[in-house]
Amino acid sequence: MRIAFDHQIFGWQKYGGISRYFYELARELATTCGQEVAVFAPLYVNRYLAGAPDELRVLGIPVPCLPKSGRFYRFANSLLVAPLLKRFRPDIVHESYYASKGLAPKDAKVVLTVFDMIHERFKESFSAFDPVSREKTLAVQRADHVICISEQTRSDLVELLDVDPARTSVVHLGFSLTNPAGCRETKIELRRPFLLYVGKRGGYKNFEALLHAIAASPQLSAEFSLVCFGGGKLTAKEMELMRRLGIPPDRIVQIPGGDAVLAGLYRSANALVFPSLYEGFGIPPLEAMSFDCPVICSGVSSIPEVVGDAAEMFDPHEPDAMRMAIEHVVGDESLRQSLVARGRKRIETFSWQRCAQETLAVYSHLLG
Repeated sequence: MRIAFDHQIFGWQKYGGISRYFYELARELATTCGQEVAVFAPLYVNRYLAGAPDELRVLGIPVPCLPKSGRFYRFANSLLVAPLLKRFRPDIVHESYYASKGLAPKDAKVVLTVFDMIHERFKESFSAFDPVSREKTLAVQRADHVICISEQTRSDLVELLDVDPARTSVVHLGFSLTNPAGCRETKIELRRPFLLYVGKRGGYKNFEALLHAIAASPQLSAEFSLVCFGGGKLTAKEMELMRRLGIPPDRIVQIPGGDAVLAGLYRSANALVFPSLYEGFGIPPLEAMSFDCPVICSGVSSIPEVVGDAAEMFDPHEPDAMRMAIEHVVGDESLRQSLVARGRKRIETFSWQRCAQETLAVYSHLLG
């Protein structure tokens, strides 16, 4: 089978969950599954591709990730990819994000992965000029088959875009902390025990509710710091909320970095807190489990589907419920060890190898 992945995500995401998914999927299909796989990204900023094995063909060159360069690379790639794809004669073209127009040859089957319906569920969190929802709709309509990364995402897709369920399949993600530089896990040392928050913090990510939960707990306020990995520096709005809640500025620490830093944080944290109101899947809880970090998370959308019984869950709309869940875990060593043990078992359910094999089965069924 000749499988092609297009340029979209690789032309604007240096690191990140979506590009990691496509890289790991393409790599497994080429190595473990023995398929003929190529990534068509003439100009790419993505760093995962730099570590691609020989079996995975990457047709492109790395370029700098400059401010506002994504649009230029997308336009240039769209002109360059179509003739390359035609020459490759793929059986399957798996589009790596949402585009208004496809580039696949007419005789190839088009597969699209939908990660979530956040833009549709939380319209208020996005600009009215954000094109993602419109382009997603067009891409879904154009695709021969749509892969969803959770049952929650498939349910929302069918409901919100009126998609025939027969055109959809659910394939869960794998997870890993890919470290292209081969760096060892970075050891993290802070003056206090700390809770860990990973990723963006705005809107549906519900970070402000977490601040309220911490401020309402004398135990958490006095004994713990909160480390935020990624997501950019703390905003003026977040700093003002911390001031109003009486949280000292040195108790909330924002740390940037790559996978080695994140691995060290998972290893050192007392727990990962994942308070999101909605997720299409949610990889951080699985990553945390793989480093024996207890998980405290929302019990909504796809999150219970992912974590199973290996996390302490709460209602994310209730900061007091969040507070009690965190206090329960950090104050009960036997519960922490139980969550760690259940987490080790839970992560056995998810792997990139399984993801690739199930995706290959979707391709095969589509080709008849």
